[in-house]
Amino acid sequence: MKTVDSYNFAGKKALVRVDFNVPLDKQYNITDDTRIKATIPTVTKIVNDGGSAILMSHLGRPKGGPEEKYSLKHIIPALEKAFGRPVKFADDCIGQSAIDQAASLQPGEILLLENLRFYKEEEKGDVAFAEKLSKLGNVWVNDAFGTAHRAHASTAVMGQFFDDRVAGYVMQAELDNAKKILENAERPFTAIMGGAKISDKILIIEKLLDKVDNLIIGGGMTYTFTKAQGGQIGKSLLEADKQDLALELLKKAEEKGVKIYMPVDNVCADDFSNDANRQTVATGQIPDGWEGLDIGPETIKLFTDVVLSSKTILWNGPMGVFEFPNFATGTNAIAEAVVKATEENGAFSLIGGGDSASAVNQAGYGDRVSYVSTGGGALLEYMEGKVLPGVAALD
Repeated sequence: MKTVDSYNFAGKKALVRVDFNVPLDKQYNITDDTRIKATIPTVTKIVNDGGSAILMSHLGRPKGGPEEKYSLKHIIPALEKAFGRPVKFADDCIGQSAIDQAASLQPGEILLLENLRFYKEEEKGDVAFAEKLSKLGNVWVNDAFGTAHRAHASTAVMGQFFDDRVAGYVMQAELDNAKKILENAERPFTAIMGGAKISDKILIIEKLLDKVDNLIIGGGMTYTFTKAQGGQIGKSLLEADKQDLALELLKKAEEKGVKIYMPVDNVCADDFSNDANRQTVATGQIPDGWEGLDIGPETIKLFTDVVLSSKTILWNGPMGVFEFPNFATGTNAIAEAVVKATEENGAFSLIGGGDSASAVNQAGYGDRVSYVSTGGGALLEYMEGKVLPGVAALD
């Protein structure tokens, strides 16, 4: 696999697949610019070499055509600030404006194409669409690890039209850090799995049972485990058809000698809202009409002790409904524990994208852990052992 460091972009027009799928508020202000900042080294290397960068990305989920709220023009001020130079904009990704602007682009200049998903052909992995995109540049750089698990036109299919296919710094760092966790983890190795559903995490949990010493389970999926073990969960989140699977996972962990840590107490609410009435109860004792929305203080202490004794930490998924400040205590406490293990105990910590990355960044800890992944789904699929189309296209 060619990497950015090993390639000279002088005189080249680099078509760079980036992941600018950033959250915007109603005034089109970016609320988390992590993904934009992550691309700075790759774009800087291209223009400093004397090449030009043609950036392409998706934003949101347009319904099959241009939509104002999903236009990438809204992020241009943030890009110009990040890259420290003007960013040109083509109001289409394969139309005449894109062709003309790409053709006239000079060394050191940056062009942003309009949202790729304004064309349904992008997500369909349409070969003709990929070929049209490919004609805008003469080297393909894939730096969008977050979409590498999708066989879309710009993330995988267009690779076939280039002799030079290069992995950007984000892509390279994501793969290097994932491999470090999977192949060279220092022990004790602890995985923290949170989030709503067991069904989203079955494969990664099964894979990790062969790798880790400790598995901490938090978030909404714990209530399915609790119910399966005969506990009362009130109206908490439940995957009723996954209860046998939950018990099976616990049995597999025991057979493999992996220590499983689950909540011993929960903060529950009488309504799904930040302002709901709250009470802390022992796990398995949530009253009817109440639902668990966070881990309790005893669980925080238990989980923190495990994290602080670890040398390798993988965290994917929050401990509760962290979007509500009153139920973010558990998630924030785990973030603090991971930071402390990293900074004071020399642990290697990988935050696995998605909600975990948002939680860590919101708490201001993003630069105090070893690595924050930009791709939740892609990272999980890579760790599950699946071939990622966007990575395979670079080989």
